[in-house]
Amino acid sequence: MQTLPQTRGCFVCGVHNQVGFKLELTEDQQRVESQFQFRAEHCGFPAVVHGGLITTILDETMAWTVGVCAKKFAYCAELTVRFFRPIAPGTDLVARGEMVENKRGRLFLVRAEIVNLHGDLMAEASGKFLPLPEEGQQAMRAEFIQDPTAILGPERCG
Repeated sequence: MQTLPQTRGCFVCGVHNQVGFKLELTEDQQRVESQFQFRAEHCGFPAVVHGGLITTILDETMAWTVGVCAKKFAYCAELTVRFFRPIAPGTDLVARGEMVENKRGRLFLVRAEIVNLHGDLMAEASGKFLPLPEEGQQAMRAEFIQDPTAILGPERCG
């Protein structure tokens, strides 16, 4: 798995965002993956991670999946999430995303899941993503610390 470039300010993957997750993502040209833990301050109910933050990780994983597979930055237009088990802070987790369908570069159908290290499905999501307009693509490129060129070549992954 190859490590993806990091951004400066993104709440999920930005290395300079003091309140963010600082998620490190990897890819293997077919899917995106990240190993992480939620912290105690991410809880909604006592000792249970807030569902909105779980959804945030799923959304980010799918957005990066589009970047890796379609070589375009995209934003979420529709998101469906299913929660299977409560997640306690400090649990070792893996988020995985994969492209389901690329509709001629104008709409991307993506799915993601979060599992624990035993392989138990904790949450899953499906989403429809739309590519950023060209000015948005340029603005995103400027947000990266490392050169994002490696993820902006020819399309792949369905």
